[in-house]
Amino acid sequence: MTDDRSFSVEPAAIEARRAKIHSTIARDLGIAIVGGKFLPGEALPAESRSSSDLSISRGAYREAVRTLAAKGLVESRTKSGTRVTDRQRWNMLDLDVLAWMFVAGPSDEFVRSIFELRMIVEPQAAALAARRRTGAELSRMGHALEEMGRLGLETPAGRAADEAFHHIILEATHNEPLITLSNSIAAAVKWTTIYARRNRTDLRDPLPDHRSLYESIADGDAAGARAKMTELVERALGDTGL
Repeated sequence: MTDDRSFSVEPAAIEARRAKIHSTIARDLGIAIVGGKFLPGEALPAESRSSSDLSISRGAYREAVRTLAAKGLVESRTKSGTRVTDRQRWNMLDLDVLAWMFVAGPSDEFVRSIFELRMIVEPQAAALAARRRTGAELSRMGHALEEMGRLGLETPAGRAADEAFHHIILEATHNEPLITLSNSIAAAVKWTTIYARRNRTDLRDPLPDHRSLYESIADGDAAGARAKMTELVERALGDTGL
C-alpha cells in the first residue's frame, strides 16, 4: 500500500529551501547596503541580471527585495528600479538590520547611538521593574544571572542569558509600548557585548553589576535600580573602548 504522507513532505521541503535562499540573499544584500557598498539613492542591480549572476530564480530575488523594503532599506519603483533609501528610513531596531550593522562593521557613532538608546530606555525600565515585577519574573531574572555566571559571556549561551536578563526587565515593567522594544534592546545588548569583546582578553567581569541591579529590583528599590542600570550601561560603553 502506498503511504500518501510521503507526498506532503516534498512541497514543504521545497518551500523551506526557497525561504532559505531568499533569506540568504536578503542578508547578503542587507549587509552590503548597511555596509556602504550601495549608497542611499543608488540602484540595486536589475532583477534579471542579479538572478542570473546568483543562479537563482527571479522570484527568489524579488522576495529578498520585498524583505529589504519591509525593513525600510530599499524602495522599488516601476521606472527607476529598486533603490537604497535614506538612512533615516531604515528600521535600525529591526533584529536583522541591527545584526547586519554589526556584521558589516559599525561606525563608532552608531555604537555610541545604540548606547544612548539603552541609556534612555533601560534605567527607567529598571525602576519600573522594581515597582512592578512579579515573583515569577524575579525568578527568571535570577535564573538568567545563574546562567551568565555558569556559562560566561564568551559563549553564545552565556550571551543569550545576558539578553534574557535585560529582556525580562523590560517585560517586568508591564508597560506594553515599552515591552515592544524588549527584543531590540536585548539584541543591542548581545551585539554590543560581542563588539566590546572583539579581539580582547582583558575585560572586566560585568556579572557583579548585574547582580547588584538584580538585588535592587528584588528589594523594590526603584531609585537604586535606576542608578544601578545607569552604571551598568555606562560601564558597558567603557568596555567598548569608545
